[in-house]
Amino acid sequence: MKIVIVGAGIFGASVAYHAAREGADAVLVDREDEGRATQAGAGIVCPWGSKLDHPADYALLEGGGRYYPTLVAALAEVGETDLSYARVGALFAPDDRAELDRVELTIRRRAGNAPEVGHVERLAPVEARKMFPPLREDLEVLHVSGGARVNGRKVSAALARAAAAHGARRITGAAALIREGGRVAGVRVGAETFPADAVVVAAGAWASELLAPLGVAAGVQPQRGQIVHLRRPGTDTSRWPTIQPINSYYLLAFEDSRVVVGASREFGSGFDHRLTAAGVSGVLNAGLNTAPGLADWTIEEIRIGFRPLADDARPVIGRAPGVAGLFIANGLGPSGLTMGPYAGSLLAQAVLGRATEIDLAAFDPGRFRVAAGS
Repeated sequence: MKIVIVGAGIFGASVAYHAAREGADAVLVDREDEGRATQAGAGIVCPWGSKLDHPADYALLEGGGRYYPTLVAALAEVGETDLSYARVGALFAPDDRAELDRVELTIRRRAGNAPEVGHVERLAPVEARKMFPPLREDLEVLHVSGGARVNGRKVSAALARAAAAHGARRITGAAALIREGGRVAGVRVGAETFPADAVVVAAGAWASELLAPLGVAAGVQPQRGQIVHLRRPGTDTSRWPTIQPINSYYLLAFEDSRVVVGASREFGSGFDHRLTAAGVSGVLNAGLNTAPGLADWTIEEIRIGFRPLADDARPVIGRAPGVAGLFIANGLGPSGLTMGPYAGSLLAQAVLGRATEIDLAAFDPGRFRVAAGS
């Protein structure tokens, strides 16, 4: 089966890898837009405290967390070991004690069906600061030992290389969908045409411009996120846990003396690729409120990414309406680095005509109206 995947972020690269591993003739196309969500994001993999209450949404999120060790082992088989994935634990550290109580009840309830949660315990501030020294001195936290972090750039790149190891072809350029009658026949990249039995549009926040000419609504809009990277050379941050203050902001550390503070969630931003005073100050203020010990760290980098956020804030995964052979992989929003590899494995199975571990009906792209002018 010939499959073309448009978009090499973590979702699209996962579809390409899993399809190629199953024997599909896969082509992965990406035009490498500035501001791609996967390239900007920082990955916390700790789904069990999420406020998501829709069963299908939570199943996808939890499945993403559960799938990572399987993926790490599979990628290692083709020599891909540099993912910065590590189970470093997670600390939930809200200002509100009632919120801490709520998240503890939620996690303990979900842990019964998720042994990967690991050990769950309350920690006094002094114990929390032993694990993440810059934390505020008065924060009681909930420690979840199964929490992990991952580098989205590294994982997506590893998935693309692993797909190539299984025979997939990687193309850089702008793709245009080719429609013949009532089905998609492939894509065109420059002067080259790639025929396909199926095309997966995993173009993130840019999906609308690809799909609209075929009369298909993507159902997603770009949501700008500004993310600050801090560094203090000589500080061993390799085993510091992730920090989730139970709002849209977070902190996580990587092994290179780096702490990432994120992220703004800016609706109506369009593709405005600028650092803004409000966005950066909001991120820094939230981070320093939780971890004031970071105040004298060096600002090394500030990244901007455009999350593909669905109009109803739910993933968009499955067959596109009205065009045979066309599939959409989109709308993972701020959970893309947790869900992406697992969602890609599920969609690859669906494209290949196989049963999926969880039902994708709840994410049907057909729930959005047909694009205007079709």
